Amino acid sequence: MADFLQELNDVLFLDIETASAFPTFEDIPPRLQEEWQRKAKQIQSAEPIDPAELYFEKAGIYAEFGKIICIGVGFFMYSKTDDELVYRTKSFAETEEHDTLMHFRELLEKKNWILCGHNGKEFDFPYLCRRMLINRIPLPDVLQLAGKKPWEIRHLDTMEMWKFGDYKHYTRLELLAAAFDIPSSKEGIDGSMVNKVYYQDGDLENIRKYCLRDVEVTARVYLAYQGLPGDMAMTIINLDEETKDNLQ
Repeated sequence: MADFLQELNDVLFLDIETASAFPTFEDIPPRLQEEWQRKAKQIQSAEPIDPAELYFEKAGIYAEFGKIICIGVGFFMYSKTDDELVYRTKSFAETEEHDTLMHFRELLEKKNWILCGHNGKEFDFPYLCRRMLINRIPLPDVLQLAGKKPWEIRHLDTMEMWKFGDYKHYTRLELLAAAFDIPSSKEGIDGSMVNKVYYQDGDLENIRKYCLRDVEVTARVYLAYQGLPGDMAMTIINLDEETKDNLQ
């Protein structure tokens, strides 16, 4: 088990929070308005919904119409000498998406990370790639898939791991947290509320905290897959709080 805990040092757990790229449908540039109207016809339910209303509800999940407003990360450091597991967590949430992505990219370039997210292979990782390219940011090596063999791609996905080959199976992170008796990340906000909290409430700090809670749950689920308790004792260090203290 000590070897596994040491290998954790290379795993970067992450989660992204996204919102519609613009506050309202009317704010979208004309070309993108036309594209969203086409998209709306494809995704609306049997009962037609106004494209403007649907934009505020759904645009954030599509990289072409949304943007990343927060990236939360967490990583472990294990001291074999002290037999202590330390979990460090940090968020990136700047006013401009470009700055958020650039600061995150700088972290990715610091070491040869293995990325881990819940449904990361279908959502977080491709969304990050698409938004980086739209922001004219070259992809860091760990997100670059072109030309790589499958075993060279350093990505883990806690949802994929839980499927055990059952590719029709989708499992919410919250369900896994409940199954493994891991404290919930849903305290006052969930993913469906992010657009409202961001644009109408202007509460990015609340979104930041929610994002980091999701990252911690993902990390604890990963530990649970190794037979470790969901409430395993660890020292948690929030690097965002350390930064605030240094600025005071």
